[in-house]
Amino acid sequence: MDRVLRGLVSAGPPLRRQLTPPSAEHRHRPRTRKQTMTALPTAALTALAQDVSPEIITDILTLVRHETSSYDLPGLAAGLDLLHALAVHRLGRPDHAQRHPGGECGDTLTLTYTGTGAGHVALVGHYDTVWPTGTLAGWEQPEGSDDGREKLSGPGIFDMKTGLVQGIWALKLARASGVPVPTVTFLFNGDEEIGSLSSRPVIEEVAQQADATLVLEPTAHGAVKTARKGCGIFRVTVTGVEAHAGLAPQDGASAITALAEFVVAAAAVAAPGKGTTINTGLIKGGSGTNVVAGQATASIDIRVSSEAEQLRVDDALDAIRASDRRVRIEIDHAWNRPPMTLNASSARLLALAREVTREQGRGDLPDAAVGGASDANFVAALGLPVLCGMGAVGDNAHARGEFIYPDTVPAQTSLVAGLLERLAEPLRGRA
Repeated sequence: MDRVLRGLVSAGPPLRRQLTPPSAEHRHRPRTRKQTMTALPTAALTALAQDVSPEIITDILTLVRHETSSYDLPGLAAGLDLLHALAVHRLGRPDHAQRHPGGECGDTLTLTYTGTGAGHVALVGHYDTVWPTGTLAGWEQPEGSDDGREKLSGPGIFDMKTGLVQGIWALKLARASGVPVPTVTFLFNGDEEIGSLSSRPVIEEVAQQADATLVLEPTAHGAVKTARKGCGIFRVTVTGVEAHAGLAPQDGASAITALAEFVVAAAAVAAPGKGTTINTGLIKGGSGTNVVAGQATASIDIRVSSEAEQLRVDDALDAIRASDRRVRIEIDHAWNRPPMTLNASSARLLALAREVTREQGRGDLPDAAVGGASDANFVAALGLPVLCGMGAVGDNAHARGEFIYPDTVPAQTSLVAGLLERLAEPLRGRA
């Protein structure tokens, strides 16, 4: 760990004297009835975040400069070491740390910091990115905005390394306020961009142990994400009958023709008005131009906004038949993430977040429904309170123009910090 820490920036100037963090003894002492629950005014938290903004930005760039492609296991391992070191550097050693092996995926790290309040909050985020290792070398910084605002760009800066750093600093600021804070468990996973296949059980376990979960994915242009589509990637395998295309075409049954029929029929199952989209993104098939194709496959991306639509799509695709009865169609219904909807307990969590943004002078925090999925989908499907999109403000996820607005970092960091203060006591009334 010390070797990794040498690559980090120094801690910089201490926080202002009147906001110095409580001692370790105080942090771990149970709260008594006489302790007040009055949080530091959110405006003061935001000002404090503004004071340390250069350090927060430096930490963000430190993570971005270390590439962590979902498919680069050595890079992921080193990146997780760096992230672990950063958390220790800013927060001290956790009361509990566990690294969960990811097998063919990046490992998942959980770090728990015991609080002074009775609440327990999970801060969840992924450190893997969609960008292949080596992308950084050719990355160009974008031009400024039309309104003159500064942008910072880099692979994974928006999705979602900024959110990871903001989460760490949010706990640091909440501690510095001197009021009770909840126990916080950070969960950093390295396989979200490829489906969270190894980390899903850990995410669900951590969320079930917490009173609330905040997922540090990027915002939707400043809005928190309270609804996300469920998604699946269906693989369709069509088996036909091979024959010579010139000598005996009638003896063959084309898998490609049958697959083309299937793709058209599947597209008709989409219901945009209900939020259901179906996209055939990959097709392969055949062995030669003079052969009636005996095999063809397709990969289909499906997004749904409700469990009812998920069931309808399953049934509708299973009902599709090839016009040539000699052809066999097999469908692998690989639903990866269930739909995320705003349940009653998440609505209460949103109300608390809006208290914070009103105190910041930002008015009510807007919320949005989006088509992309995240690890918040898993938590919402369990009926647990969760908010997603608590991280960066910027745009262009998964594109070379990916960027953040650095002037929003203090407000976003203090939003999470203020919410942590309000969650020092458990969120009541789960759905």
